[in-house]
Amino acid sequence: MSKQILIISPSWIGDCVMTQPLYRRLHQIHPNCQIDVFAPKWSMAVFERMPEIRHVLENPFGHGALQLRERWRVGRELGQRGYDQVIVLPNSLKSAIVAAATGAKQRTGYVGEMRYILLNDLHKLDKQKLPLMVDRYTALACDFAGQSSQPRLHIDSGSLNATLQKYALQRDKKIMALCAGAEYGSAKRWLPEHFAATAQHYAAQGWQIWLFGSHKDFEISEEINRLSGSLCVNLCGKTSLAEAIDLLSCADGVVCNDSGLMHLSAAVGAKLVAVYGSSSPHHTPPLSDTAHIASLNLACSPCFKRECPLGHTDCLRQLQPETVIALHQKMGN
Repeated sequence: MSKQILIISPSWIGDCVMTQPLYRRLHQIHPNCQIDVFAPKWSMAVFERMPEIRHVLENPFGHGALQLRERWRVGRELGQRGYDQVIVLPNSLKSAIVAAATGAKQRTGYVGEMRYILLNDLHKLDKQKLPLMVDRYTALACDFAGQSSQPRLHIDSGSLNATLQKYALQRDKKIMALCAGAEYGSAKRWLPEHFAATAQHYAAQGWQIWLFGSHKDFEISEEINRLSGSLCVNLCGKTSLAEAIDLLSCADGVVCNDSGLMHLSAAVGAKLVAVYGSSSPHHTPPLSDTAHIASLNLACSPCFKRECPLGHTDCLRQLQPETVIALHQKMGN
């Protein structure tokens, strides 16, 4: 009988992408295993594009919501599916409560937040040995050699064509995708004028410019479009996450901040330049052979702050469009 495994997923989109190598490793260790993922609604589209997963089950709990009694009830319902193992990827007590309520014999996760009673297959994280987040996830499968595979999302051609038709988009010209948002804060967001200059450069070469992001990124993308001379198609807040993934797979180039869209772009194999300001690629880099890092490596960075503590954001302001364009050109057009 195949092993039945439930994964309690992280919430951030980029983290969700980085879990895929774990599922591949589980399939290697337990041939024919069945893997389900318990994930927030906003991230379900990511897991639906991972062939290693059988079912994606909606996690109804929002950020910060305790609801301990309700979590226990949901965990009991999940337990009726007969899981042999639950792997808890978030380091929170709340996630471990759901795992414990399933009654699974093996409940796996890292030590943290008083989870000793709730989890019985505990791992102690060595951050020096495993600096990459993707490796920290994969290591929970055990027998980890120290290097994760790269995430790769499946793109369905029918879904892609339907999305192109829905937004009246064509692939008759090359496409540069610009992703100006970063949920974490402004210290991770490259300047609108730099994105606009990049848009102008590629538009002058006959490329289409598509702008991606959530509804929160609509206004900043409108500013980029205005600064570029209205050369862009602003898709921010219009597409679903599933549609954004499909459309990113069409891009001949992507420029983005350290964000969920960066990880999605890498996972669809895009030629990507990832701009790093306050964060570090040594922890959560784009996991792709067709990605370059753009960073000035200033003495004050990475500071890992949401807003620049020095008030100048030089790590992003001084990173010129010419540098980013040159990095993309290294990959060829």
